[in-house]
Amino acid sequence: MKGKTHLVIGAAIGAAAAAYYPFTFKNAALYITISAFSALSADLDGSSMLSSKLSGVSRLLRELVLWAGILLAAGVIYLYAAQDRLYPEYTIIAVIVFLLGFVAKSGIIRNALVSAIGCGLIYAGWIYKMNWLMGFGLFVAWVPWLNHRGMTHTLWAAALWSAIGWGLEEQLHIKGIATVSAAGYLSHLIADTLTPSGVKWLYPLTKKSFKLPL
Repeated sequence: MKGKTHLVIGAAIGAAAAAYYPFTFKNAALYITISAFSALSADLDGSSMLSSKLSGVSRLLRELVLWAGILLAAGVIYLYAAQDRLYPEYTIIAVIVFLLGFVAKSGIIRNALVSAIGCGLIYAGWIYKMNWLMGFGLFVAWVPWLNHRGMTHTLWAAALWSAIGWGLEEQLHIKGIATVSAAGYLSHLIADTLTPSGVKWLYPLTKKSFKLPL
């Protein structure tokens, strides 16, 4: 299934969460951003994401998202330098938007850049004693080198992502973050199950692809 479909599904899950939980603009932005990224994160295994198939509009959008992430990161750094305070919510949004810019790319350079970001997240998690951030960093650093629709498209990966989301919820003290993280990730697997190729939900215990093609 196409990335834009996963993105729309993830954003819809986040919007539903924003409507269900007590509403603030900050929480709504977090729900939608985290859910949308969760719905795309299984495709960080970049071997099948062919940039040659991207239209000019898609390439432009990709670059805009990437630069938006850079600008957001610059804003977070400025706030830290000016106020000597780190805003975890805005930092998380900046990192996720930046990573979204790489989801559409492929190749060794792309994989190396994503892995470098993952290593940076692991280090930041270790420095600030955030286990969820170290887990997130490990996921980001590892998965670009996996075969597409392999280990990232399994129940085990979904469970790992759910644990990361739970840790983030504990960090931010915002109810629903773990739920949208898990729902966003599972929406990707379910959507891919509806395609002819299906999903190897139990890999590597079995290589059987489960499919319910529409």
